[in-house]
Amino acid sequence: MSQFVVSARKYRPQSFRDVVGQQAITNTLLNAIENNHLAQALLFTGPRGVGKTTCARILAKKINEQSGVTDDNDFAFNVFELDAASNNSVDDIRKLIEQVRIPPQVGNYKVYIIDEVHMLSTAAFNAFLKTLEEPPKHAIFILATTEKHKIIPTILSRCQIFDFKRITISDIREYLKYIAEQQGIEAEDEALQIIAQKADGAMRDALSIFDRVVSFCGKTITRQAVSEILNVLDYDTYFKVTDLIVSNNIPQLLIEFNSILAHGFDGQHFIAGLAGHFRDLMVCKNSQTVSLMEVGEETQKKYIEQTTKCDFPFLVEALRIATQCDLEYKTSRTPRLLVELALMQ
Repeated sequence: MSQFVVSARKYRPQSFRDVVGQQAITNTLLNAIENNHLAQALLFTGPRGVGKTTCARILAKKINEQSGVTDDNDFAFNVFELDAASNNSVDDIRKLIEQVRIPPQVGNYKVYIIDEVHMLSTAAFNAFLKTLEEPPKHAIFILATTEKHKIIPTILSRCQIFDFKRITISDIREYLKYIAEQQGIEAEDEALQIIAQKADGAMRDALSIFDRVVSFCGKTITRQAVSEILNVLDYDTYFKVTDLIVSNNIPQLLIEFNSILAHGFDGQHFIAGLAGHFRDLMVCKNSQTVSLMEVGEETQKKYIEQTTKCDFPFLVEALRIATQCDLEYKTSRTPRLLVELALMQ
């Protein structure tokens, strides 16, 4: 049995062109290298799994490629990675500063990538200040963090800051589609859409979920299977519930809600999803706002079809009731009754 490599590592971008959803940053870095306009201290900040460390590694290799070093070995590229979570003391920083003084034997630059830099102690930050402000001409520092607010202002003022953004659902979906094709897997667009939404803007999370789904589904990924394994309420549930509300079929509505609870879903999770569903129906009312919906084409058709059955005042009132129920859920002693009342209203 050969060793399995998780998709997040297997498909880690090797060039700026492969990085998904950070076009502005990758273009800026490429132009900075080409025009010899790169700062000596860079700070990459943003949520988890959006490509900070990946971009730092690509940049580090790119810098020394300019000087004719082509051996694909980190040491040849003079790239040194330091994990600030486990090297956060003053002594660790002192060792780093001593190492920085020695010029590179190959290439023009030594590149230091310091990951999770917010984990450094205040004393370590202070010890690092002078080197960061006036580094030797052969040293470049790339700091990466998910929590910029924990970094002292004196460090921030010495760095060129790049804010990485969450990756959009459509970008994640398209990348997952590409990976599915690479692996010879048939995947429904709706299934990939659910994975992308669940990932919450982090590509690494999306790839981890994708691996889990592939282990469950094999070579064919369906929306139903993804909803089952990720334990999410899919669109069909909300379409069905909305139809029952519109037709005023309260007995069947309560049976449907009971079935949802029996499948292990939380009442608040359901009501929050229903509020989101009403919001999407409202957005569908106008052709100009349809683009605000991040769903596949098939689902979009279903939304457009259902929105014709709901008038605008009904949707506004339904949204008000659902959001009010969501707010009161945590403090209610009878949360199930609260949701049932909201559904009846």
